[in-house]
Amino acid sequence: MNIFVTGTDTGVGKTFVSGLLCMRFGYTYFKPIQTGAELDSKVVQEVFDVNIYPEVYRYSAPLSPHIAAAMENDEIDINKISLPYGKGLIIEGAGGLMVPINKKHFIIDLIKHLGTPVILVSRTEIGTINHTLLSIDALRKRGIEVLGVVLNGNANKHNADSIKFYGNVRILAEIPKLDVITYRSLQSISKTFKI
Repeated sequence: MNIFVTGTDTGVGKTFVSGLLCMRFGYTYFKPIQTGAELDSKVVQEVFDVNIYPEVYRYSAPLSPHIAAAMENDEIDINKISLPYGKGLIIEGAGGLMVPINKKHFIIDLIKHLGTPVILVSRTEIGTINHTLLSIDALRKRGIEVLGVVLNGNANKHNADSIKFYGNVRILAEIPKLDVITYRSLQSISKTFKI
């Protein structure tokens, strides 16, 4: 099965969760659209020691894809993005669901185009219930299967229970903040996923 990892917003931990999923299940990592000088695929490859596929679109400005592309006199064509051959892919999005790709499409349209189920990464902090439920609602309204939610940050049982109940969704993992990241600690956390 191929899985698209998206988030409630930028910096929520999509790359970290994607790396953990690849490590845990032996998946290959693929980020079709990358903005910014630091390549998430390189981070995933080096930190989690997993295989990667190259980006379809890559822009140097750390901005929304539609802006980063325009700055380089380019436009992202959703029809030029397809999944690499084979199964067992973790596909990471750029930013949240409603981040524009071009004048017509958003990240959520890319997910629909690729036809994959989704894991949604959310924060554990205040505001996460609203952001997470809105994201789940948007995905379901487009007929996109939501496999579950991964909560990233300091544990918050009330938020986790609320998201599970009101979103009618599984909590696949609750990832604590790590003071020190080692390969062993990453392996230990990756084993907590319930997929």
